[in-house]
Amino acid sequence: MTAPQIRVLIVDDNKVVRRGLRLRLQHAPGIIVVGEAGSGADALAVAGAERAEVVLMDLHMPGMDGIATTRAMMQSMTPLPKVVLITSEASDAFVVDAIDAGATGYLLKSHDTDQLVQVIRGAAQGTATISSRMTPRVLLELARRRPAPANLEEVQRLSPAETRVVALLSRGVTSNEDVARALSLSVNTVRSHAATAMRKLKVADRTQLALWGIKNGLQNKQI
Repeated sequence: MTAPQIRVLIVDDNKVVRRGLRLRLQHAPGIIVVGEAGSGADALAVAGAERAEVVLMDLHMPGMDGIATTRAMMQSMTPLPKVVLITSEASDAFVVDAIDAGATGYLLKSHDTDQLVQVIRGAAQGTATISSRMTPRVLLELARRRPAPANLEEVQRLSPAETRVVALLSRGVTSNEDVARALSLSVNTVRSHAATAMRKLKVADRTQLALWGIKNGLQNKQI
């Protein structure tokens, strides 16, 4: 029996870009492009009609931009698609606005298209991806905008040592060496704590771990 394919919609006002993305995906196992749209309004219509599961969304489009379109999808569609913004705009504020609107990912056209298949598969499973070119700055901006109190029930899933590591990741301290220096630990110990925390929380990477920490207020935790 053939496994279900991930239904992908490509949204970009540039036909050449849409064609390029379609060509990248046409032979990817487990992925099918179910439609294209050149505007936010068309994206809403096609996403609903084609039951798109993952939407690759341009940021700047005439009329309704990618962030407004993402927000409209989150408010009107059932089930909710996973939206990944793909843009040339390397702006921290745009990334945070996209995440606040409900986007699952934010990729740069100039840097991340080789990860597209992996990102689509991850998005379909609920994994968020932020371009590695922007991750540290974006985490800092998210932490600044979201001074949430710690969710103690969630945080107690981690050991105190794991919690301290995640707290630093949530503040945008992303290198093992910097975390190790701040906590007076070895780099190997930091790697071990981060890996154990990811397994406990069932997140795929350190960016997801940092986003989880921000969601649960760890960026405010005193180390």
